[in-house]
Amino acid sequence: MPLDTIDIDPGVPPAATLIVLHGLGADGNDFVPLCEELGLAPVGPVRFVFPNAPVRPVTINGGYPMRAWYDILAMGGRGPEDETGLRQSIADIEALLAREQARGVPAARTVLMGFSQGCAMALLAGLRHGHRLAGVVALSGYLPLADTLAAERSTANADVPVFMGHGRHDDIVNIARGQQARETLTGLGYDVEWHDYAMPHSVCPEEIADLNDWLLKVLAPDAP
Repeated sequence: MPLDTIDIDPGVPPAATLIVLHGLGADGNDFVPLCEELGLAPVGPVRFVFPNAPVRPVTINGGYPMRAWYDILAMGGRGPEDETGLRQSIADIEALLAREQARGVPAARTVLMGFSQGCAMALLAGLRHGHRLAGVVALSGYLPLADTLAAERSTANADVPVFMGHGRHDDIVNIARGQQARETLTGLGYDVEWHDYAMPHSVCPEEIADLNDWLLKVLAPDAP
């Protein structure tokens, strides 16, 4: 089944699209307020797409069903990964990117962004996508299937800009996991802009401001 999405459409043909992937147990509404915080006028009209992850049992929560991009089998990345769920969600996100292309926004004008589990999926899907994206945003997350990235990554996105932000007091996804992801990406030659903040597993005004500046760089590089 195609993913259900919340779309905030500018009412005119968009110049760019920002697809935002929520975290475990949340839904597409979680980051809707973000679009009200961003100042992207130099980009032109922007479409925001907030997909809802499928509902599935999550092992670390006693098998309780909730919205999740994939199952989490153990805390802190210590256990095996749900490769089947991860790869199914890659396919779901590929379908979203294809839909944007069909709606007139090419990959080169699309930013794929995620928070926490959504961050994992943004990195996983974005770096493997076969068409060059405008950028990938990775907030408070980590890199799943890291051992396969070198072999599976797309040459089209080998130099895609990546924004990474993480809280220094994150007790859900320890900052060390974000730093490890950054080191893996930079080791493969990715253009990573890293920021860390005095915050827990969340976002903060400083992060939104840094993200806004980065989005203007990748979507409106000629703006004054």
